Amino acid sequence: MRASRLLSILILLQLRPQITAPALAREFEVSVRTILRDIDELSAAGVPVYAERGRDGGFRLREGFATRLNGLLGDEAQALPLLGLPGAACELGLGGASQRLRLKLQSAMPGDTAALAGRLQARLHVDPLDWYQGGEPVQHLPALAQAVLECRRIELDYLSWKGESHWRGEPLGLVLKGGSWYAVMRCGARTMTLKVANVLALAVAEETFERPGDFDLAAWWQASLQRFERDLRPGRAVLRVTAEGCRRLAERGRYAAQAVAAAVAEKPLGPKCWVRVQLPIESVDQAARLVLSLAPEAEVVAPAELRARVAQWAAALAQQHLGEGVSE
Repeated sequence: MRASRLLSILILLQLRPQITAPALAREFEVSVRTILRDIDELSAAGVPVYAERGRDGGFRLREGFATRLNGLLGDEAQALPLLGLPGAACELGLGGASQRLRLKLQSAMPGDTAALAGRLQARLHVDPLDWYQGGEPVQHLPALAQAVLECRRIELDYLSWKGESHWRGEPLGLVLKGGSWYAVMRCGARTMTLKVANVLALAVAEETFERPGDFDLAAWWQASLQRFERDLRPGRAVLRVTAEGCRRLAERGRYAAQAVAAAVAEKPLGPKCWVRVQLPIESVDQAARLVLSLAPEAEVVAPAELRARVAQWAAALAQQHLGEGVSE
């Protein structure tokens, strides 16, 4: 760990004309005292690092000194796909490797290009989590990632909405979507998706397997999403929706936005312009809740059961709100 930090400090000193001990401490999440010991060790090893005292002081290398330290170690090569996602790299146990990789790549660039990369890094931040969502605990993610890389069979206990289950299989890949990690695993003839945060226990076997040469993780994931969305909403509803209703409906997700984009305009009747939307739905009750949330900007055309359910619930809601209501 310390050797890795010393290497990263040396690369950082080559990239910046001068840097203070507190800035290095923040960069590597250690104390200033630890950074001072690291600088002493670099100096003892023959690295010409000097300290400038005063308000604008800091550490710098002797002018003209440079050393090539940009060959990639094994974990740094693994961190390459996660270069712009430091949070994901940390969850996979590759946080330090990702940091070293970034510094090595910058040190290998010409001066102006390295400065441009540094400015972009300081001005661009990627946050993969949606609003009001925190990161999920992924205790078993590093071990699972290693099993994926080494093609080792695994056994795990898993908690889903159906309850606990036990699975034995071959991990083919990991996917990060919406801030959550998913494992793609082959169990016999079936390839399935498991949410890593729901893994209760994991055992990685010494036994290895041969990964299918024609397995394309990105293509499989995209096809899996399409199957999931299709199976999730097997029904269809026909709605009349105003422009404001279309705007609000499109915010419900990609499936709704696509339905709105394919809407057919009706002949204007009254002050509002209406369109007909063919909307995929999960069930009559789910669709009724959605239509009521759009009121008064949507009307059900079909199916008749959905129209009746909306009328029933709307009448009950109106009845509850008639009169003075419940006193506080």
